[in-house]
Amino acid sequence: MKSPAVTPAEVDFSDPAAPSAPAFGDVYHARAGALAQARHVFIAGSGLPGRWQGRRRFVVLETGFGLGNNFLATWDAWRQDPARCERLVFVSVEKHPLRREDLARAHAASPLPDLAARLVERWPPLTAGLHALDFDGGRVTLLLGLGDARELARQLVLPADALYLDGFAPLRNPDLWDEWLLKSLARHAVPGTTAATWSINRPMRRVLAAAGFDVRLAPGFANKPEMTAARFAPRHLPPPPPGRAPLAPDARHAVIVGAGLAGAACALALAREGVACTVVEALPGPAQASSGNPAGLFHGTVNPDDGPHARFNRAAALATQALLRELGLPHQHGLLRLETRMPPDAMAGAAGYVAPLPAAEAARRAGTALPCPAWHYPGGGALDPPAYVRAMLAASGATLRPHTAVAALRRGADGWQLLDGGGAVIAQAPLVVLAGGHAALPLLAGLDVPLAAELAVQRGQLTHLADAPWCPALPVAGEGYAIADGRGGVWCGATAQDGDPDTALREADQAHNLARYARLAGWGGPLPPAPLAGRVAFRLVAPDRLPLIGGLAAPGEPAGQLRLQPRLAGLAVCTGFASRGITWAALAGRLVAALALGAPRPLEAGLLDAVDPLRFALRRARRPGGGA
Repeated sequence: MKSPAVTPAEVDFSDPAAPSAPAFGDVYHARAGALAQARHVFIAGSGLPGRWQGRRRFVVLETGFGLGNNFLATWDAWRQDPARCERLVFVSVEKHPLRREDLARAHAASPLPDLAARLVERWPPLTAGLHALDFDGGRVTLLLGLGDARELARQLVLPADALYLDGFAPLRNPDLWDEWLLKSLARHAVPGTTAATWSINRPMRRVLAAAGFDVRLAPGFANKPEMTAARFAPRHLPPPPPGRAPLAPDARHAVIVGAGLAGAACALALAREGVACTVVEALPGPAQASSGNPAGLFHGTVNPDDGPHARFNRAAALATQALLRELGLPHQHGLLRLETRMPPDAMAGAAGYVAPLPAAEAARRAGTALPCPAWHYPGGGALDPPAYVRAMLAASGATLRPHTAVAALRRGADGWQLLDGGGAVIAQAPLVVLAGGHAALPLLAGLDVPLAAELAVQRGQLTHLADAPWCPALPVAGEGYAIADGRGGVWCGATAQDGDPDTALREADQAHNLARYARLAGWGGPLPPAPLAGRVAFRLVAPDRLPLIGGLAAPGEPAGQLRLQPRLAGLAVCTGFASRGITWAALAGRLVAALALGAPRPLEAGLLDAVDPLRFALRRARRPGGGA
């Protein structure tokens, strides 16, 4: 199988003043000082701090994260500036990131010990893709792309205000300086974007100039007499793809429909972007529908080709892990997922994210004779979903309006209006997010959005066994799942029945869940009958088992690509969470905020398309006969 892990850097620390990378035969920074170099070349070379002052957001895009000194110096400069922008987003790509222990060693004597310690603490597992690390209450974000810069540069969706070009020397690492990559980076520039680097490589300067930058030489740092500084001033600027335009770039207020996992996560992510949120909920309180189960799992997934499902679920699981740590929410740590198809010798893990375990070791950890090998997700686990929802809502500072049913939406002069059954306006805002699961389907139908036909409303029954013969030491999932309730009992399940509206607990479904529980535990026979106990809830499920996150199509002829499809301004959906609401919520909320406001997207372009609500319409249109 294709491993999700990336190859870490090997660092030579024999010269404490200048750690080096033997694979490239080059040092990570000048011996005159990493922070001094960062401040001269990149911060001053980008016209900072002056250029970010008074702005809502400032975005830096860097090639070569290395030891992270440019990020630390920029973060420190932002903190020291009383006129700083509201939010700093630092995007950096790195093919060979440091292991956590090497990062800690590199910053053991850092002049910025507090910031360096926080970076080490938040350092992610070394898995391919984008990792969002939040600092200072979410006002500073490091969006770290692990993988080949040439691949990631084309997959990033963001406008950059400053480019930091900081790979190893062009002769040592030509891939980070070639024409293809530099042109890819230039596509993220907007008029006024700066580019700075210690290098004065002539081919690099020619490419930047051809891409629309005014390029000049400036005084260099330490023993380098010159450096390169540039500003983007193109003679012609092609229009950006309409499907990537922000839905409500200037919004300072949003209304979110639905107070479950999706709605709470959207409220939190938008609040961190400076958007005040009102959450309206038809039920008496939050997390009383599909998000109201008393226990649920969160974890990533793996598949042999590390395809879109595996990559999205990995990004989502890591985002959940980070948010739970930040919120301090109690939960069960670690999870086992049984592997019944892949032979043990083909299972490949990634340190800190997932590890393959032989059946004997998995059984020892679970406390029962598991029938097969398993994946161990150390950052996965189980939690109380309503408690998670309440924690996110509290952290967001959102206004909650329960007992408020929305019957219809109407476009107004200043955004969208939410109407009750009598046509009266409940609320209005420049940004509305539909995050109410299957309860929001009538609102979409009222907008003539044909999503309902693509989605299934699925009944799920969860079973509670109060006196369980086996309480797993950590949650176990496979064909079904088992979660200890902490009182000698277990939650197990769950059923999945499309189009079944029955809200009552059923004996047959309980027997089905208990049979799965027995198989998870490795028992041959059935369990004795138990009192009927559990909960029924309804999920909204897409046919491709991915969520729907993004904008809806604006009136007009449909485009042939999602990135080219114009969207309805001020309206986003965040729904279709199936049975993965806990895992997906944190990343989905962050993505909604980025799509609405134009912040750097926390997912690669291919994954944005994989969860785009318009993907089904595009697939229909591409079928023979035009989707008839």
